[in-house]
Amino acid sequence: MNVAAKDIAKGQNILEIDGISLSFGGVKAIRDVSFDVKKGEIRAIIGPNGAGKTSMLNVINGFYHPQEGTINYKGAKRHDMRPYVAATQGIARTFQNVALFAGMSTLDNIMSGRMLKMKVSLPWHFIRFGPAEREELEHRERVEHIIDFLEIQAIRRTPVGRLPYGLQKRVELGRALAMEPELLLLDEPMAGMNLEEKEDMSRYILDVNDQFGTTIALIEHDMGVVMDLSDRVLVLDYGEKIADGTPDEIKNNQNVIDAYLGVAH
Repeated sequence: MNVAAKDIAKGQNILEIDGISLSFGGVKAIRDVSFDVKKGEIRAIIGPNGAGKTSMLNVINGFYHPQEGTINYKGAKRHDMRPYVAATQGIARTFQNVALFAGMSTLDNIMSGRMLKMKVSLPWHFIRFGPAEREELEHRERVEHIIDFLEIQAIRRTPVGRLPYGLQKRVELGRALAMEPELLLLDEPMAGMNLEEKEDMSRYILDVNDQFGTTIALIEHDMGVVMDLSDRVLVLDYGEKIADGTPDEIKNNQNVIDAYLGVAH
């Protein structure tokens, strides 16, 4: 039975990953990994390069289909997810490498995140009159709110291909927020940023979680960011789960120290 996210109380599981295994030919990217994500939390996934982190996000939103295991999202259990189903059921995603429409403006890129919310038929949009016009104005109002929230008013008409990398990452976050996600997947949101940009992005992530009530699962290599933002941390190594717990528990876990944070002496 599918359960609306609003019917899931904060602190209850919105996502359960049970025994997921994923292989590409003879390469085992994920090996029998299980974990959960609770509604309202910020859940980090960390590990060395090649640990299977991005592959796990791809499983959650349907880009990859696992050979074994199940995904339980909002009470519905399935062996795999389909990207369209994930999007329509409230899962949004940003990518390790920015995936924006370079020739389009900031405003139009964020508006593209509203596509699944548009209900008026295509012929009305061609003539841009009546129901289509009213619907576009409603969606544009929502997008303008996101632009204000992310403090990118000055670049709203700028083609994103002209923007510095840090601002492009912010626009990509805006496009994901335009989908009004219940679960937001962030793949290395701080990658390529300087210290000031990381501080800004950290603040926006915390505000998205707090003000919008959005559940967040993120991959990040900056351990300072992970420990500051996360409620719980999952650690993968060579596709296997080696630790799962609070930031303090992870910092003191010897398996994590040996595999990822450096051998303690």
